Amino acid sequence: MLPARKDSRWKGFIVAATLVLLILTGGVQHGTTAIEDTYEKLKVFTEILSLVQANYVDDVNSKELMYGAVKGMLETLDPHSSFMPPEAFKEMQIETQGTFGGLGIEITVKDRLLTVVAPIEGTPADKAGLQPGDRIVKIEGQITKDLTLMDAVRRLRGPKGSKVTISILREGRPEPFDVTLVREVIEVHSVRQKDLGDGVFYVRIASFQERTTKDLERALDQAKKNGSTALILDLRNDPGGLLNQAVAVSDMFLDKGQLIVYTRGRLKDQDLRFTAEQAGFPKWPMVVLVNGGSASASEIVAGALQDWKRAVILGTKTFGKGSVQTVIPLSDGSGLRLTTAKYFTPKGRSIHGSGITPDIVVEIPKPDPKPLTPAEQQARDQILQGKTPREQKIGDQEGEGIEVGRRDVADPQKDIQLQRAIEILKATRILEKNGAPAKMETKASS
Repeated sequence: MLPARKDSRWKGFIVAATLVLLILTGGVQHGTTAIEDTYEKLKVFTEILSLVQANYVDDVNSKELMYGAVKGMLETLDPHSSFMPPEAFKEMQIETQGTFGGLGIEITVKDRLLTVVAPIEGTPADKAGLQPGDRIVKIEGQITKDLTLMDAVRRLRGPKGSKVTISILREGRPEPFDVTLVREVIEVHSVRQKDLGDGVFYVRIASFQERTTKDLERALDQAKKNGSTALILDLRNDPGGLLNQAVAVSDMFLDKGQLIVYTRGRLKDQDLRFTAEQAGFPKWPMVVLVNGGSASASEIVAGALQDWKRAVILGTKTFGKGSVQTVIPLSDGSGLRLTTAKYFTPKGRSIHGSGITPDIVVEIPKPDPKPLTPAEQQARDQILQGKTPREQKIGDQEGEGIEVGRRDVADPQKDIQLQRAIEILKATRILEKNGAPAKMETKASS
């Protein structure tokens, strides 16, 4: 989850490293003792750096050594804190604006394995049928187990038209299979909408970018013009994005003054509270769709609307990514992505690691996986442990399961969760006509 960027600059790499260490050890709270202790520890680092430069068997690049040291330091914190070299930092800035190069896939680190949170709608990853929960065990033949998240992102991205082959380990299959994708310039359409008829309007938010709120406002204006009286907000496979956009989207549906989300960090300036400032959208009956690919910003919205009983949350349990990353530009054009806080719903629920449980759980039917033989189970366990058993290439299976986990489904005939949402909204309107209004707007205590 990215808050608004801080315009702070650190001078010099050693100073930058020192400041980070000070923050992690309590900063000025320990005064001179902490500073002296930090510099003492940095002596060991400079000793090792000098020894490597003077004695390593091959010539070394000092810049690469320094970058590698910072990457290693951040890897000890959590999967979401990372160092971004200048090129990666520039790509991140472009991504939050809605246009970037690559495959269109949101990834994270889970159980020390590179894991797909969700493919982005309409991108090569989405078209190839990649699914939430898929494990990327290799990129161009290189095992990903011990890569950082940013290392993996850099290997997945590249020039438009270039190809990359990834090996996917999917639940129910004993060994990985290869998928070759052609990189494209990714232009993400944040919001899509569709009039489902009978007064029900459907809106999908694919990710939370700088223009998400404006796109949503236009979609809701269209819903009003169409004479709609009920809303379905689809956050399935929405990997998240900008914190301020999650707050602004929630603000559109809540009453002024209602708490949307609050954050807690080690430092006082990381303890923030966000409340609704406007209530511009009519209080239509509302259902929010979520699943295991709904993460971060989408969980903030679902959690706020659920706590205030403003909407019925329907689907399956969300991903559970509830930490805030602050992006700090550095003096050489690189950037630091640092986890600085965790966020909580209005009722004080921490989403991190637990996710949002829907009010109504509706599972998508899946074919029963073929039972694994003992040998197949052993091979799968070895892969999950980072070992390299004999590979079996499955290039012919790249296109299978393309409908599973897709983000552009808005057909009640095929989408059971959407069908249930429509039924709930219709039932709510029937109750209202019969003089028994549904309690979807009842306020919760914060």
